[in-house]
Amino acid sequence: MTINLLKHVAAACLVMLAAGCATVAPPESADSGPAVERRYNDSIDLSGRLSIRYEQDRREQAVHGSFTWNQSARHIVLSLLSPLGQTLATIDIKPGIAVLTQSGKPPLSAADVDVLTEQALGWPLPVSGLRDWLQGFGRGADGKAFVAQPSRDTVRFTTRDGWNLSYGEWQDDAAKTEKNRPKRIDLTRETKQAGPVSIRIVIDDWQSH
Repeated sequence: MTINLLKHVAAACLVMLAAGCATVAPPESADSGPAVERRYNDSIDLSGRLSIRYEQDRREQAVHGSFTWNQSARHIVLSLLSPLGQTLATIDIKPGIAVLTQSGKPPLSAADVDVLTEQALGWPLPVSGLRDWLQGFGRGADGKAFVAQPSRDTVRFTTRDGWNLSYGEWQDDAAKTEKNRPKRIDLTRETKQAGPVSIRIVIDDWQSH
């Protein structure tokens, strides 16, 4: 083999070695950029499942079913359904007035929707807070606004009215997307009327307008 041929072979080997090093170089981490800002939607339609545990006459009670939530900027209609899909109660909320209708009973109305639901259902359902909490927004016990972000660990907050919120699952596994929304929310609170109350909300379908 001539000297010139050896030089060409050596040069070719160096080029291949450099190319191989470039191929195995680790890519930049996908988490190096800033988190995408999440935005609140005034108009959404949700459907999912509910599980409630509370106490009545010192005995533990459990309620299971599903729900639909239709929201615009100034109007919310929440329907509570049995496991078989029958409407148990409909709560219609507009500025200054909330009306709760149950099958076979006259409608009830009040200015405070949370007081209305607790009196009618026998356990607290924080509808006024859910308007924000369902999307991962709210105010903590210190009065400061919070925005829950997708995480591998459960994200927890305590609200000004004593509810403990846990965001355990999200609609999308991708942690950094503007459209990612909560999928499972757990709420707990100690109450005088219904003892320790726990509510699990699982959102199966989410549509924004």
